[in-house]
Amino acid sequence: MDIARRAAYNARDIQTLRRCIMIKVFGHTAPDTDSTGSPIIWAWYLNEVRKTPAKAVLQGEPNTEALWMLNRWNLDKPEIIADVAAGDQCVIVDTNNPAELPAGLDGAEVIEIIDHHLLAGGIKTRTPINITIRPLACTATIMHDLIGADMARAPEAIKGAMLTCILSDTLEFRSPTTTAHDRAVAEKLAADLGVDITDYATEMFAAKSDISAFSDEALLRTDSKEYELGGKQLRITVLETTAPQVLLARKDALIAAMPRVAAEDGADQVLCFIVDILREEATLLIPNDFVRGLAERSFGVSATGDTVVLPGVMSRKKQIIPVLAL
Repeated sequence: MDIARRAAYNARDIQTLRRCIMIKVFGHTAPDTDSTGSPIIWAWYLNEVRKTPAKAVLQGEPNTEALWMLNRWNLDKPEIIADVAAGDQCVIVDTNNPAELPAGLDGAEVIEIIDHHLLAGGIKTRTPINITIRPLACTATIMHDLIGADMARAPEAIKGAMLTCILSDTLEFRSPTTTAHDRAVAEKLAADLGVDITDYATEMFAAKSDISAFSDEALLRTDSKEYELGGKQLRITVLETTAPQVLLARKDALIAAMPRVAAEDGADQVLCFIVDILREEATLLIPNDFVRGLAERSFGVSATGDTVVLPGVMSRKKQIIPVLAL
């Protein structure tokens, strides 16, 4: 066989091999609704529209609202993975922060990132890739735009997951991260599905508020992100609920669990914000003088007890992390 023909065969073999690789689509650790639904949405798009083998996977057990979404739309719960292997092809969604991604990511091949958070930096890729980061409230909104006209091919379950993600991340349009575009996409999806947004969101938030099966340590890791501030490693937990009294009844136990969670996770402090979706306010638990001082400097409040109420604070991304000050 001559050199030119051998090269042609080799190129064809490589393309065939690439088509056979199953792309893993995943979001951040401690998956919430968007990090559970968006991998499912994008894996559907890759499989059905781009004709590229892909599967959604999760980095941990999804929260109660995400589980409700899977059940409501008869979606299979994605496989939970502990890591990725060398050579795995990966699409990262709903994060770009290495602290929230698999330890083995450097050995894998990241081929795309779709996100709505600030650019954290630190991910190295083997080749140039598609990166889409837009200032919208939800990754699923971005995916709606990227899929474009092919949304007409999406089954109800995919549209339902997309709607749930948007309503979750916007807290039914109450969050300051909400844009007019997020609302318009959600309203269009709801109309297509014949869903009343208010009734649907009430069911969602009831599921989110059911924390009876969670230990105190698990609650502090449920919707939690790592953040470095002035040399201090913080674990910032946001617990969104329509029944804050249920969480506040466990206040003493949660405060007692904070040092254990911090020590096990390599953090200096745990900050826990209980967000009352209906009253549109957050209650920050105050376990020690460090958090007390941080609360007073960051939010301009006087924190004399073991909690402090922060009116209007609902978004970790827009109203908590940007104002934190030591």
